[in-house]
Amino acid sequence: MNKNNSVYLGLITLVASLGGLLFGFDMAVISGVLPFVEEKFDLTPFYEGWFVSSALVGCIIGVSFSGSLSDKIGRKKLLFISAILFLISAVGCSVVNSLDWLIAARLLGGVGVGIASIVVPLYISEIAPASIRGRLVTCYQLAITVGILLAYISNSLLLSYSASQSSVGFSQLIDLIFIEEVWRGMFSVGGILAILFLIGLFFVPESPRWLIKKGRVQEGMDILKFINNGQVQAVEAALRVDSIEDGGSYKELFAPKLRKAMLLGILLPLFSQLSGINAIIYYGPSILQDAGIALENSFLGQVIFGAANLVFTFIAIWKVDQWGRRPLYLVGTLGAFVSLFVTGFLFWQGLTTSFFLVISVTVFLACFAFSIGPLKFVVASEIFPTRIRGKALGISIMVMWVADTIMGQVTPILLKYAGTAATFWVFGGFCLIAFITVYKLLPETKGKSLEEIESFWK
Repeated sequence: MNKNNSVYLGLITLVASLGGLLFGFDMAVISGVLPFVEEKFDLTPFYEGWFVSSALVGCIIGVSFSGSLSDKIGRKKLLFISAILFLISAVGCSVVNSLDWLIAARLLGGVGVGIASIVVPLYISEIAPASIRGRLVTCYQLAITVGILLAYISNSLLLSYSASQSSVGFSQLIDLIFIEEVWRGMFSVGGILAILFLIGLFFVPESPRWLIKKGRVQEGMDILKFINNGQVQAVEAALRVDSIEDGGSYKELFAPKLRKAMLLGILLPLFSQLSGINAIIYYGPSILQDAGIALENSFLGQVIFGAANLVFTFIAIWKVDQWGRRPLYLVGTLGAFVSLFVTGFLFWQGLTTSFFLVISVTVFLACFAFSIGPLKFVVASEIFPTRIRGKALGISIMVMWVADTIMGQVTPILLKYAGTAATFWVFGGFCLIAFITVYKLLPETKGKSLEEIESFWK
């Protein structure tokens, strides 16, 4: 691939990954906002839960229609809709004065997150050359971790700034957003990211495989030829009859020839949530404090674990197209099982001040970041035929969000009634089941075109 092709493909991936950045930012910014919103609106426990979960409800709504809609109107149009919803949500959260309108704005942002969580990995997988497709789709997971870390950092900086200033001096609105009610400023940062995403989308093409599927063959061919440096073989593969047939239905996903692919598409995102990653991230600061590491506040703990998650995601980007999906998944799930078992054992023995606890949790984060976290998007975005890929990915990501919701409700119950040690062992057990599932069902897809993968199931 020559320099021009590489720069163009890099630009496409960067712009599309901004959807993942907004995804991570929108989910994490709430950690800094919540205490201020509780105080301002005097939230009851019910409204506190509804304020936090409204974005998740929006995600489920977005996922429910974006898969099939992207098959009808195109991937790029859905990304535009996602960017606009992000922008409206960020502006709305920054200026509204009513709790109901604030929740409505969060709900809209959640719909944008739901759309991005399907369409971004779908779009990248369809535009990437087979030799580096895993690496480019993994950039989406990397962008999510960057967004999470950016939210933590921007929250802290804005909080420090508001504490040191009495007035910005430009206008009452600016003073309100960045000084008097700094939580509004925390939300507003997402608006800047949404504008960058929106502008960037004007400079990227539609998915070439979607264009070919819709009969715009020459347009799609031209994009594929340029991205693949003119290699005719890669373009010819995209013109296979199986890929340009129209009208794939949900019923087809559960036909015998695609049953194994659909099972993987459901189980991998399910296991990513059942591994307990969210519980680890939220529980992380107290684990560090119990281990004797001095922290000024829980925010620093979030930054440390968020940074670890970010760093280890680079391993997936580095090795996913060299080692393959299967080896990374198998090593990651087995490592996650062992580290969670050790973490539970340390809690069971009361060794909560042991530095080994920090090590075991960090090992889990490493294993999640280079395997369980990003590879669910890589695999789910490449194992289905083009004509029904959007619908299939919609089901896959829907499972992820529903599992996320369930885990959010179940984890506190497990911690209270089963204890911390047993909770970590339950998470570890699911990682072991994931290892067995991947070993039995997952074929290696590195270096194969999407059409070659489709032929494999047949």
